[in-house]
Amino acid sequence: MNRFIPKDKAAELLRIIQDADCQTIYDPEKHRLALLGNTNDELAYFRLPITKPAPGTENPEVKINYVILLIQSGSCAMGYFENGRCLNHKVFRSYMVRKKQGKSQIKYLKTKGKSRAGSRVRLGETAEFFENINGRLQEYFLQHRIDRIAISCSKTLLPYLYTSSVPTPFDKRDPRLFKIPKHIHTPIYEVLLDANRFLQRGELIGLTEAGFAAIPLLQDFLQNNADYSETEEAEDTADDMVDEVYVTDDWEEDDWDADEPYLEDDEEDDDIVEWD
Repeated sequence: MNRFIPKDKAAELLRIIQDADCQTIYDPEKHRLALLGNTNDELAYFRLPITKPAPGTENPEVKINYVILLIQSGSCAMGYFENGRCLNHKVFRSYMVRKKQGKSQIKYLKTKGKSRAGSRVRLGETAEFFENINGRLQEYFLQHRIDRIAISCSKTLLPYLYTSSVPTPFDKRDPRLFKIPKHIHTPIYEVLLDANRFLQRGELIGLTEAGFAAIPLLQDFLQNNADYSETEEAEDTADDMVDEVYVTDDWEEDDWDADEPYLEDDEEDDDIVEWD
């Protein structure tokens, strides 16, 4: 059972939890609180909005700067955000997927290895794809203080991100990394903004059959704010978008035509793409 809560109400709930006699454990990797019962068993999770500093921060009103990075085979959307507002973004697309199988060349290498001209083109495009991603990340980290890095990327692609000839400005153990707990569609600009709105919400996750009734303060909060909590993500209304101002430099997709024919190889592979 999940409840999504607007960021202002999530801040109010955090104050209630901190003021109450409630045992919690903060998980920095997932930016959430585990609410414990009398026997120290976990009853619920409360994921904090990405713009909310970690509990115990000396200055709880500090502004949070963050990067959102969404990567799938051949598609990437990324942006730099200050306290929830996107100040710069970029979309990259690359020819990395085999036409017949719908399978990335990277995954194909693990089964049958290199093939003909099409494979060499895709591998070259893959290298350039991650170089472009890391080049833009380098710019963000040089120009701004980055407090968090929200990322959605399959385990198959992550090694190529970290071993690119253009290095990432962080390593895979960077404490600022935050895996986005949401299914991400093919990364485009609108999907990037949707991910940002998701991350600015708080989320309550019940872990027991009793649900949030096992924690009286949560039950009281949800009853008193029934108009604000959502069991699932709804479409944002105009009011929700009032404080979202998006400033961009020169967003443009790489020259790429969705109808452009792919180069084909002789080998066939019936494997299905597996996304983590």
